[in-house]
Amino acid sequence: MRTIVNSTFVSLDGVINHMEKWHFDLLSEQSDQLAMRQLDEADSMLMGRNTYDAYAGAWPQRDSAYADRINALPKHVASTTLTDPEWNNTTVIGSDLVTAVSELRAGDGGSILMHGFGPVAKALTEAGLLDELHLWYHPVLAGVGGPDDVLLTPGLNVRFETTGAEVLDSGIVVISMKSRS
Repeated sequence: MRTIVNSTFVSLDGVINHMEKWHFDLLSEQSDQLAMRQLDEADSMLMGRNTYDAYAGAWPQRDSAYADRINALPKHVASTTLTDPEWNNTTVIGSDLVTAVSELRAGDGGSILMHGFGPVAKALTEAGLLDELHLWYHPVLAGVGGPDDVLLTPGLNVRFETTGAEVLDSGIVVISMKSRS
C-alpha cells in the first residue's frame, strides 16, 4: 500500500496561501535540500486544481534539479473542470476524489506527495487517507487571508502522532507527523 504524504508551508497565524508575503525570503539551501529529499522519496504527486494551475504555470519553464524532478513525476489532479491538462504526466481525477485516491493508495509503489493543505488535503484527511503530514512553520505572522487561506478547518478533528521536528537555519520549524487512524 502506498502512503499519502502532505508537505505544507504555514505561517504562525495559520496562513497557507499568499506565500509571496511571508515565505520566499526564508528559503535557504537547507530548506531546498529538505524539499528535494521529500520530492525524491515520492513516485508521484497529488494536487488540487489551484496547486496544479500554479505549478503548471511555473515548473515547466524552470531549469534545476528540482524542476526536472517535479516535471518528470506522474501528477494526479483533483478537478471537476480540468479536461485536457497540458503539463506532462498529468492525470485528472474527477468528481469521486475519495474513491480515486483510495485506489491510488491501494496500488503498488512509493509515496504520493501533496503540497499545500487546501480542499483536497482536507477532504483526504477527513476520509482517513492522509498518512503523513509535514508542516513547515515559518517564524512569521502573515496577517493576510481569509477562511480559505488558513490551515484551520472547523469540524476537522484528526489526531496525529509527532514523529520528528527539525529547526532549519532560516528559523522554519518542520514538524513531521503520522496519522493515528
